[in-house]
Amino acid sequence: MSSDHRVRDRAAAFSLIAAFLWATYYPFVLAIHHGSAASATIVYPFLIGGGLYSAYAIWEGHGAAFARLWATSGAWIRIGLLMGMQLSVLAATYLIGPVDASLLSLIGDVVLTPVLVAFVWARHRGHIGTWTFAGGLGLSLVGGALTIAGGQTLSAVTGAGWLVVPAIPLTVAVYFLLCAKENERTSPLAVVSQSMLGAGVLGVALSFLLPGGAPGLLSVSLPDLGILALVGVTSFTLAPLLNFRAIENVGMVIPPMLMTGIPVFTLVLSATVLQLSVPLIAALGVPIAVAGAVLTLRGESSVVLPPRPPAPG
Repeated sequence: MSSDHRVRDRAAAFSLIAAFLWATYYPFVLAIHHGSAASATIVYPFLIGGGLYSAYAIWEGHGAAFARLWATSGAWIRIGLLMGMQLSVLAATYLIGPVDASLLSLIGDVVLTPVLVAFVWARHRGHIGTWTFAGGLGLSLVGGALTIAGGQTLSAVTGAGWLVVPAIPLTVAVYFLLCAKENERTSPLAVVSQSMLGAGVLGVALSFLLPGGAPGLLSVSLPDLGILALVGVTSFTLAPLLNFRAIENVGMVIPPMLMTGIPVFTLVLSATVLQLSVPLIAALGVPIAVAGAVLTLRGESSVVLPPRPPAPG
């Protein structure tokens, strides 16, 4: 029993550290957004993080699966979604603030993903039929709406800028849905590392379409490049590795619950490191949305699913 407690405690620590590392993305990118082009902010963390993640996946013996994925159309769809997700997160960070952006990611990951999974996979459909799940979903949406409506701490959102609000949860949910389907037959290490490195490669090839263009990749100062490399190590390598290790140890209930700490950490970092003022109504929306996310996850875990074959590796 004590061994089980140690495993759970270790997994909880991994998840909380991962949540904090993901939250640091926002102050890092806001610290350099005046001096570096958006193209560099998008591409370099993917290249560095994806390269390190891929090296680890190959080291763990998933090189064959990693190489095979490059020739599949599904992998390139996931790469496109991952690139769209990060573009939306970056745009939302500039437009509506880091707390709002992190909360939208949480809603996509914890709330919208299981809804899409339930509609696509019949074996998961019971999830959306529980009152706990429905109540959690409603609370998350209310909390998220309060934070976004009361936030906007960086600049006003007008016109097409509001497209980033639905874009983040949608791209997050569809990306994780497609990853989950691929994980039925391929190691998660290979799937995530390949899509992350692929997003970096795609970003270089399409840099002329990104704000700042290809010249923006070459005009980054050394201090800013160091920050982008740090983001690649923290938010794009260590955070997902720790999260997946926690899931491997204790399953899919505890780690996602602790991922609800991301907007909380982001709120604290925004108020301390960035010294951004957060209106009271926006601050109240965070715990409401987090409580809703926890209820949603408890609604998921209350449904007993039939066993499935484990993914290779």
